Formats: sequence, C-alpha cells, structure tokens
Amino acid sequence: MDKVVEAVETAKKEWDEAYSRAKEHIKAIQGYGKSREEQNSNSNSLPRLNGLAQDALALLSSLQFRLDLLAPQLPTDDQVQSATALLDSWKNESHNLRQSLRNANLQAKANMRKAAQEERELLLGGGGESTIRRRNLQTKAGMTSAAESITDSLRRTRQLMVQEVERSASTLMTVEESTGVLKKAESEYKGHRSLLMRTRNLLSTMQRQDVLDRVILAVGFFLFSCAVLYVVSKRFGILKLQQKVTAAIKAGMVGQAKIGDRAVVNGINDNAVHRVDVPLDRPMRDEL
Repeated sequence: MDKVVEAVETAKKEWDEAYSRAKEHIKAIQGYGKSREEQNSNSNSLPRLNGLAQDALALLSSLQFRLDLLAPQLPTDDQVQSATALLDSWKNESHNLRQSLRNANLQAKANMRKAAQEERELLLGGGGESTIRRRNLQTKAGMTSAAESITDSLRRTRQLMVQEVERSASTLMTVEESTGVLKKAESEYKGHRSLLMRTRNLLSTMQRQDVLDRVILAVGFFLFSCAVLYVVSKRFGILKLQQKVTAAIKAGMVGQAKIGDRAVVNGINDNAVHRVDVPLDRPMRDEL
C-alpha cells in the first residue's frame, strides 16, 4: 500500500478515537453541576473537562490539517475526491462539536447555579450540619481553586506541546515529500542528461555524414559532368568525321561517274572512226 494511503487510513482511525473522546467530554460537561460533590472533585472539575474537550478538538483540527495536506497526494482521482468529501464532513462534525461544547458549558453553568442555589438555601437553614458544611466548603474551595489553576496551566502547556508536535510532524512530512520529489527530479535529470548526450553524439555523426555526402555528391557531379562533356565532344567529333567521309564518298562517286562518261564518249568516237575506215567494197564472210 502507498505511504500516503496508509497515512490517510491512520488519520481516519485517530479521528474516530478523538471524536469519541470529545463527545464523551462534552457529555460530561453537559451533566456537570448536578451534584455538589461533583463540583468539588478535582478529577471531574469543569475546567479539566473543558481542557480535555479542547485538547480533543485541537487534535481534530490537526487531523483536518493533515488530511488537507495528504488529499492532493493520493495516487488516483477517485481517492482524492473521496478524501476531499471526507475532509468536508470532518469540518462539519468539528463545527457541530464546538457548538455542542458551547451549549454543554451553558448547561453546566445552569446546573451549577441551580446547585449553588440549593446549597445556599441549605446553609441558611441553620444548625450544626450547616456549620460543618460551611467549613468543608471553605476548605474544599481553596483546594479546588489551587488545583484548578495548576490544572489549567498544565492543560495549556500540554496543548502547546501537542500543537508543536503536530506542526513538527507536518513539517517533517512535507520535507520528506520534498526530498522524494527532488530525488525523482534528479533521477529524471540524469536520464535526460544521458539522452541529451546520445542525441548530441547522433547530431555530430549526422553532421559528419552530411559533410561526407556533400563531398561525395560534388565529386560525383564533377565526374558526371566530365563524362557528359567527353561523350558530347566524342559525339560531335564522330559526326564531323562521318560528314567528311560521306562528303568524300560522294565526291569519289561523282569523279568515277565523270570518268565513265568520258570513256563512253571516247568509245563511241573510236567505234565511229573504225566503222568509217572499213571499205565498202570488201566482201562479207560468213564464218559459220
């Protein structure tokens, strides 16, 4: 179980116990003063009962403060909402207890006035019993006054000590939570730092690779340009050579044609001359 959840459960148990004690003290205050012996008893005096009730209410207030600190730190939203609703109910119950304590004190004062009136009537009645009762009352009143002053001082001291202890516990809990948050932040920072280092190394590698790719592209483009220029130059040279050869072939064919024409002309002339030289009166022979 989470530590915050455990702390909330502990606060709930302490609240139930303190709430029960506060109700018991308020009930005792409400019934105080019905008998004269109860008023003169040091163990059940009204200031002591009020001090115990105030201590219980102070403890309830400190538990409210603790729950108010712990509620936002619960792991789930449902638990946070439940703790917030519980805190509101605690505030209402504490308010009702304070009103009940006020009403109980009023009732106790009314009881005390009623008991004092009855005691006054008994003392004014006269007789030996009345004299003995007056002496006992004087002695008990002095002892009660001294005991009440001491009890009140001790109650205030105890209440201050309880408040300081609760405040110190709350401060210590807050410091522990802050320490946990700082440790978590430190671990996350270390993780991010290693990630940043890896990212920086990757960026450096990518930059080097980018420079290398640029160099390779530049060299490749230069070689490609040279190859293109070479092919183009070769292509234009072959075309010129082909044109020259074609022109030469055409020139040779034209020359041969002229030579043939001359030969034909000369042959015709030779035949004509030969035919002219043959005598007309020469007899023809049939060699077959």
